[in-house]
Amino acid sequence: MSTPYPFTAVVGQSDLRLALLLNAVSPAVGGVLVRGEKGTAKSTAVRALSALLPQVDVVPGCRFSCAPAAPDPACPDGPHEPGPGAARPARMVELPVGASEDRLVGALDIERALAEGVKAFEPGLLADAHRGILYVDEVNLLHDHLIDLLLDAAAMGASYVEREGVSVRHAARFLLVGTMNPEEGELRPQLLDRFGLTVEVAASREPAQRVEVVRRRLAYEDDPAAFAGRWAGDEQDVRARVVAARALLSQVRLGDTSLLQIAATCAGFEVDGMRADIVMARTATALAAWAGRSEVRKEDVRQAALLALPHRRRRNPFDAPGLDEDKLDEILDGFPDEEPENDPDPDPDPEPEGPDDGGPEDGGPDGGGGGIPPQGGPEAPEAPEAPAPDESPEAPETRESPDSPAQQPASRDGASPEQAAVRAAEPFRTKMLSVPGLGEGASGRRSRARTAHGRTTGAQRPRGQLTKLHLAATVQAAAPHQKARGRSGRGLVVRKDDLRQATREGREGNLVLFVVDASGSMAARQRMSAVKGAVLSLLLDAYQRRDKVGLITFRGSAAELALPPTSSVDAAAVRLEQLPTGGRTPLAAGLLKAHEVLRIERLRDPSRRPLLVVVTDGRATSAGTAGSARTDGGDPRRLAGRSARLLQAEGVASVVVDCESGPVRLGLAGVLAADLGGPAVTLDGLRADSLAGLVKNVRTASDTHRRAA
Repeated sequence: MSTPYPFTAVVGQSDLRLALLLNAVSPAVGGVLVRGEKGTAKSTAVRALSALLPQVDVVPGCRFSCAPAAPDPACPDGPHEPGPGAARPARMVELPVGASEDRLVGALDIERALAEGVKAFEPGLLADAHRGILYVDEVNLLHDHLIDLLLDAAAMGASYVEREGVSVRHAARFLLVGTMNPEEGELRPQLLDRFGLTVEVAASREPAQRVEVVRRRLAYEDDPAAFAGRWAGDEQDVRARVVAARALLSQVRLGDTSLLQIAATCAGFEVDGMRADIVMARTATALAAWAGRSEVRKEDVRQAALLALPHRRRRNPFDAPGLDEDKLDEILDGFPDEEPENDPDPDPDPEPEGPDDGGPEDGGPDGGGGGIPPQGGPEAPEAPEAPAPDESPEAPETRESPDSPAQQPASRDGASPEQAAVRAAEPFRTKMLSVPGLGEGASGRRSRARTAHGRTTGAQRPRGQLTKLHLAATVQAAAPHQKARGRSGRGLVVRKDDLRQATREGREGNLVLFVVDASGSMAARQRMSAVKGAVLSLLLDAYQRRDKVGLITFRGSAAELALPPTSSVDAAAVRLEQLPTGGRTPLAAGLLKAHEVLRIERLRDPSRRPLLVVVTDGRATSAGTAGSARTDGGDPRRLAGRSARLLQAEGVASVVVDCESGPVRLGLAGVLAADLGGPAVTLDGLRADSLAGLVKNVRTASDTHRRAA
């Protein structure tokens, strides 16, 4: 077994370490969600935490880790006779992203359950994690139905497995820790709320601290055992402190003033529901116990708010999580401090120190001394000072007004000059666009698909392990063979070949690829603002429906993949906001670039079906280039038509958002939509209240093309 990296040897990341330790002191806090870029010690810190947890006493031979003093009365391995327990280290169980439902909750032997009436149950990862840590790396990539099962078990403290009238229940109380990189997509808001605390981590920009990270990592890789030995004393100190804080936890007093501070804070930040209040109360209590105090103070409430509220405050999906600390201080300053009762000793050092008290070069675990982390997390960089009038890099009369286009020279080809990016208009609710037919892609909320969850539509022989039994079909398959199998009693003689898997229909997530015209014909400031608002609305819809998104823009003489297909809709919104406009209109290049991207994505993820959304007025004034997909010159409009028909021939479902405005309309977007085999909808018609029939039109156009082919 490899030697884990010591928890106390992690450099910096004080908020992360504190959040993990608070959950070790009080698992009722509800776990930790760690958000941050790759390479920031998220997984290292989580895996190291298990070594700090006290050992647990278990009933010998119990697969569900029952405590000898209070065994679970409903334990499938019970009932347990009174007797001494066996001590073992607390487990850290890791849930792989690709795990099945049976691997998570356990599996029943359906054949024995039907034929013999025996509850033959094989425990899953939830049983293994009972009284330990359940760690989910890249939790945002976990399938939604697994997340629902996971968080339900964490909330109820038990796991239920029910299959066709056969039910098994066992205790499942664990410390839930998830890590994620927001660049790969977000969790749904209702799932974010189920994590007790959240922490944002980022790599240090301090050279000395980065040097210490490298130094310690290299030392650990050279000799893990020796490196861990140098930190063994600090690990033992933290372990003893966790035990002491757990013992003190029940004696900590949460006064009325602290409760009012918590309630006012949650109300002031417009947090939905009451879970935030409860989590803040538990976190503040754990903070006091960790500091060795029996009284919750204002600073505990403040720190609890910074850990428990950022992912719960009401916000748009495209807003970055965070908390206004000035507003938090204003709320808390409206309440008097609690008078300490029977707390004569000052706060002990709230964070264990390393082998010595030196800086990063000398081995201090924080690179600057231990202690409760600063109340506000990482310091924001200072805003640059405004230049003095005589230091201005440009004359006042040449500065760009925020409401007027950038003053730039015309392009060499005579097209309109490039203009600075404009802000998007307010997003609105759109009706659903879906891909016709029945897919088999990843679970989501857009197009019809065969899925593991949904309404039952039929039965088939299982491919691999049976997961969803179709009872009626199984009985029908076994019934004709009962006499030949020598059935004599009431029970049905069922064999493996009789089992039938239920086929179900639900919804899948798609790849929504946006192709946005950013040429000069779209550059009118109000018009481009409306276009960006429409695309932002569609991005919001894609976020809610669990889609992958990609963004292609075309202008001047080329098309560019501004954002490769990703689950991070936030990243697409940022790229859209920064999009400049101007130049000619290489429509064919944009469509060919879309064809190239979809071809590559089809190889990477063949089960995820695409939906192409082209946002343009239909004009084509340049042939242009699209990376490896090059146009060969000629009439730009003819090339655009050929490119569109190429996409239609490959069965790509498409929608054209017509951005043409003014009293005189050329109808070019409608021609493009016909070549793509999909509908065209105006910007005004994209709104939910005026989009009736669009989904039907998408399907009708696609079906018409299929029949013609």
